[in-house]
Amino acid sequence: MWDYSFAIPSLLIISILLVFYFSLPRLSIHMNRVFFFALVVEGVDITLNVVSSWVATDFQMYPMAVVHLLNVGYFVCFYLLIFVLFVLLASLLLVFPLKHKVLEALLHVPYMVCIVLACSTPWTKVIYYFDEAGFHQGVWYNSLYYLTYFYCALSFVLLFCYGKHLERMRYWYSLFVFECILTAGIIVRRELPSLLLYDTFCVMAILIVYLAFQNPEFHLERRTSIFNTTAFREYLEEKKGKTAHHIIGLVIYNYHNMRDVYGGKQMDMGVDMIAAYLLHEYKDCNIFYLRKGRFILVTPWHKDVDDMIRELDVRFNYPWYNSEMRLYLTANFVRMDVKHSKESTDLLFNLLITAMERSDTRMGVEPLVISEKDMEEQRKVVDLKRWLETAVNQNAVEVFFQPLVDAQSGQVVGAEALARIRDDAGNLISPSDFIPIAEENGKIMILGEQVFRKTCRFLQDTQLLERGLSWVNVNLSPLQFMQTELPQKFLEITEQYGIDPNRIHLEITEENLVDDQFLHTQMDKMRGYGFRFILDDYGTGYSNITRLKRCPFLNIKLDMSVVWDYCNHPDEILPNMISAFRHMNFSVTAEGIEDAHMAGMMRDVGCDYLQGFFYTKPMTMEAFQEKYYESNSTD
Repeated sequence: MWDYSFAIPSLLIISILLVFYFSLPRLSIHMNRVFFFALVVEGVDITLNVVSSWVATDFQMYPMAVVHLLNVGYFVCFYLLIFVLFVLLASLLLVFPLKHKVLEALLHVPYMVCIVLACSTPWTKVIYYFDEAGFHQGVWYNSLYYLTYFYCALSFVLLFCYGKHLERMRYWYSLFVFECILTAGIIVRRELPSLLLYDTFCVMAILIVYLAFQNPEFHLERRTSIFNTTAFREYLEEKKGKTAHHIIGLVIYNYHNMRDVYGGKQMDMGVDMIAAYLLHEYKDCNIFYLRKGRFILVTPWHKDVDDMIRELDVRFNYPWYNSEMRLYLTANFVRMDVKHSKESTDLLFNLLITAMERSDTRMGVEPLVISEKDMEEQRKVVDLKRWLETAVNQNAVEVFFQPLVDAQSGQVVGAEALARIRDDAGNLISPSDFIPIAEENGKIMILGEQVFRKTCRFLQDTQLLERGLSWVNVNLSPLQFMQTELPQKFLEITEQYGIDPNRIHLEITEENLVDDQFLHTQMDKMRGYGFRFILDDYGTGYSNITRLKRCPFLNIKLDMSVVWDYCNHPDEILPNMISAFRHMNFSVTAEGIEDAHMAGMMRDVGCDYLQGFFYTKPMTMEAFQEKYYESNSTD
């Protein structure tokens, strides 16, 4: 009556998965527990499907109590499996468990009703019944199909609503195929009920989840059985706002230098020994290795963290050794107490990483304790990253102009284009806050291009270059300057808006001067297109006059710290330096001019142009046009 040829291999595959899954450490988080439960339920479901079908074929040979027990058990397990597979998908989408507990309870109702129906079937015959002819479907037998359709449809809705939050697109495709297989399986079961084939489809779907998400090795370091960075992030996400615990960061002091001293192979062996020690001594802790000699121990709230740190510190007073080598290492420690914190995973993770990097510069001092002040500063960093991301992605980076004034006439002759972004309330954010972040995460390339493009478009729209403005300076970050396609890209933008590249002066800092060969290649190519270069923030780096002599700069901008130092403590160094610049045909701009006295001093020592709050703070391009373009045209 029933064909078991597909069910037995499916049961073997599930058994192999269970054995392998148990053979490796597993992170205790919700989605892992759900996956493990799905494996168990699927295995039991296949077993009951085969046994109950076999018994039902010759049901007269067995007590009816046994026949009903096996069949009811199968239907209960089937209904439970459908719900568990739905919860598995929702957990992988980070939707389940739900914050709204009433809604979560309602999602349990359909399969619970079906389970009640299945348990009552020996008396009510609503799911199945037996007579002299054998097994028959009851009036509610199709409930198993309707229940599957319901949870499959709900799964597709969740996938299309929340799938965009998945880290990689392949995860979305994996879950989409997972759900398509389950849907196809229930359709095949309905069309071919004599083939015990649905469980084979379930096993295929589970295999997809295993390969894409649930292989325990995804959470483990390759050499050790200790959890990795991915596991730590998922653990933080799981425990957020739910569990109070202490986090201890253990940092091998001067790890990279120690790697050079002892060699990579021996240091790897040392890390393995430290990991084995931590796993053996602190079995009640979750232990993670974040690479570069950084370990994390997550301890229960009741543990005495100070004692643990003292124990670890004492252990590092002795060498780590085996028959092949002996390592003398020092450890620094970071401590963070997380008591039902609902801070974002990124915030906590970045805070710990930053603290461990700071700790690595200290030796023989007390553990670095992460305070509420540190937490608040990290919140600001997270907000800055979000505001920067929004501004760049929505092309909402604003361009402000600050005038450049002729030192002799006091007339505005040029302007510097400066990037600005805003927070959620519309307040301007200081570039000193968001530019370093943009350089760190690579957004500076897109941000810089947006500033350049908007500057060119504004110059085209207002015709400022034809009506009194001599040039506009645009900043290039070191990362942006390193793009080989930059010259062609900037040329195309100027051509698009009809701007003469000679009127665009590109400011680069001394950081760009590290690679002489690339510097000259890039500058020569862009100068060939007509662009001119300004050396910005001179005096904060390591360039010397001999080096500058080989660079085709049009202008040298003195950093405001150099200007302020001279105005407060005049000497002969700066005047002689400016004289040398002028002798090499460099014009000179002084930044940071805040009053008439400073302006006079910088004019007297030979500066050609002045810039600073004495004239005006940076303003929107429209305000600049209204204030200076109109006044210049009137003059």
